Parts: sequence; C-alpha cells; structure tokens
Amino acid sequence: MEDTYQVVVVGAGFAGLTAARELGRKGIRVLLIDSNNYHQFQPLLYQVATSQIGVSAIARPLRSVFRRIRPVRVLTAHVASVDPANRTVTTTDGETFRAQVLVIAVGATPNYFNTPGAEEHAFPLYSVADATRLSSRLTSLLDQTDREPTGSVDVVVVGGGPTGVETAGAMAENIKFVVPKYFSPELAARCRVHLVDMVPTVLNAFSEKSQDYTRKRLTKIGVQLHLGVGVADVREDGVTLADGTTIPSRVVVWAGGLKGGDIITNSGLAQGRGGRIDVRPDLTAQDAEGVYVLGDAANITDSTGAKLPQLGSVAQQAGKWAARNIHADLTGGTRQPFKYVDKGYMAMIGRGAAVAEIGRQRIQLQGSLAFVSWLLVHLALLSGFQQKVRALFSWLNGYIVHSPAQVVIGRPD
Repeated sequence: MEDTYQVVVVGAGFAGLTAARELGRKGIRVLLIDSNNYHQFQPLLYQVATSQIGVSAIARPLRSVFRRIRPVRVLTAHVASVDPANRTVTTTDGETFRAQVLVIAVGATPNYFNTPGAEEHAFPLYSVADATRLSSRLTSLLDQTDREPTGSVDVVVVGGGPTGVETAGAMAENIKFVVPKYFSPELAARCRVHLVDMVPTVLNAFSEKSQDYTRKRLTKIGVQLHLGVGVADVREDGVTLADGTTIPSRVVVWAGGLKGGDIITNSGLAQGRGGRIDVRPDLTAQDAEGVYVLGDAANITDSTGAKLPQLGSVAQQAGKWAARNIHADLTGGTRQPFKYVDKGYMAMIGRGAAVAEIGRQRIQLQGSLAFVSWLLVHLALLSGFQQKVRALFSWLNGYIVHSPAQVVIGRPD
C-alpha cells in the first residue's frame, strides 16, 4: 500500500526538522521520517560523550516539537531506499510513501578514508548512540584502571577540526579537574589525551590567530598534539601514525570527516565531493525534478559559488529556505536561490576558553569572551525550553564545581 503526501522529509536533523516545521506552519501536509523518535543537537554530542551534559539536554522528542503543528506526521522508521525519479521512500518494513516534493536530509556517515582498522575499532561521534557508547567506554576504563596501579588511560582523538578540538579539550579538562576529584590524582597522572591530524594545524578553517591560541590552550591543559601526520592504522590497542610512531590507546575517537551514507550512495543521484549531492542554487537536486537535498547530505554553495561548510547554521538556514521554495512549488510561485547569512565559526577549548570568528567580517574573539559567546549561541540554538534549562544547569554545575552530569555506564563493554 502506498500513501501520498504533499511533502515527504527524510531525516530530522537541523535541515529536515526546520523544513518540516516551516511547511507545517504553512498548512502543508508533511510526513517526517527518521530512524529516531527525537531530534539530536549534534554540536553538543561531545559533551554527552565526556559527561558534561546528559542526553536529555540535547535530544528532544519529535512529537513534542510538532505537537501543535498538526499537518506534520512523525514516523519513526528505518528508510531502506529513496527513489528520486518517482519521489518515493520505502522503509525497511515494506511501506512506501509518495510525495509531490521529496526532501532528502539524511545526514552523513563517518569518513574513515579507508584507514585500516578505523571502522572496526574507532569511536565515531555523530549520533546520541555514538556519544553514549563513548561515554560508557571512558567511564568503564577509568573504573578498571583505578584498580590497576600501573595501568593508564590514553585517548587518541583523530581530527583537528571543531569536533576533534572540542572533544580533546573536554577530555583533558576532565583529567585535570574531574578524575582527581572522583577517582584520585594518581589516576589522573596516568591519563593522557592525544590529538592527531594530517594537517599541520588545528581548526584549519579558522584564522592563524585562532589556530595559535587553540594550540597553546590545548597544550596548556595537557593535550599532546601530533600535527602534520596522518593515521596509518587503528588497532584495538592503539594507533600507528604515518611516520611510524605508535600510540597505545584503548579509546580512539574518530572526528576525521564525513561522507554521504548508503541512502545517498544508492539513490541514483550524481554524487560530488565527499559522496554528497551537488545541489542547484535553489537547493534542488540537479538530476531529479521535485527533489531537494539538504544538510550534511548536500554540497551547498553560497551566492558566489563557494562551497558552504557542514555546519548546523547552514543546515537550519537551508531548511527554512527550502520550505519557502517548496511552498512556491505547491502554490505556483517561483523558487529563489539560497542566500546564506554567514554567522561565522566557534569552537570551545575548555573552561573559560574558546575561539569565535563572527560574521562575514570574521570578528575574532579568544578566551573568556569567546567562551561566553559560545555558551549563549548554543543555548539559543538548542531546541526546547527544557533542553535549554538542562544544558544551562549542567554547564553551571560542570564549569563552576566540576561535577559531571552523566557518569552512568549505559552500555558496558
């Protein structure tokens, strides 16, 4: 049996959620499909992994989001395939849904760049499940090593972008402040964090001033930097770098990039850089009528033709803009090319330390002012009042008294 909707949105990330919400408010009948029944706030996944906030602060039930937006139906299901030519979506339980307009916003998957052992042994950080799995692993290792007088906990973070920097910084601060308080100073002395990237600097998209501040701050809180060298292989007991250096480690966090997932690969749409779909200026797929591709599944350009980064702000703005164009499609209007408002970049390095480059003019902030700006921006972007309150309480509790928000092992190794 086949159900037909005006719009079917696949994926409830920033782009898909925003598009569905805007369309529903306009009275358009929308089906929103996601494998999870919640929307996750991806920029804070690393804080769940490092026990700085709890899952409930970043995961908001989808039915709560759309409780008052009746034209939107939420369906929790795994999508087996999409057919852009016929604008249909088939789920793994055999249901098929047809749309007048199809929106593909399925996100991406970790890109291991064919590194031997990485997919088998590294911990990605792209979903709530990834974050809780990593959190459980770190907590169980600390418990185990606390009973071993000569044991150590070495964590290797691969990738010097914002996710890698923020994860490494949070882990180093836990070692500096939380481990001595809840375990012992002796155990803290046996814990180390390594940050590896084949690029010779961190935060490659940022200015040299921000990069220099970040390197110095990471080093100050104890992160050992291995820059300008790639990862040759990942094993259960550590990594080997391209220069032959080996780093023993029972936790390797992979923050080395993303690529289009299986749904995109098997969609029949032509793939561009990173296995993502190159879209037209109006956010539609180039080789399928009535199909929009948004978020991390798409290569989106600005008005100059430059590729936009895979950021939440890009995804949110694209979702809102796509909703306008879809409304025009359904009401006889004219699509407009996407105009992105550049809000800049931010990265947290630790308590009282961050870098921010705001707006097209790249107004640069470092240190405590950037730290407060980061907190305020992320608090504003969080979906839902309860999520904002929980995050704010966790931050006050964590940054002032260094009390972890989540230390329960939810998935023992």
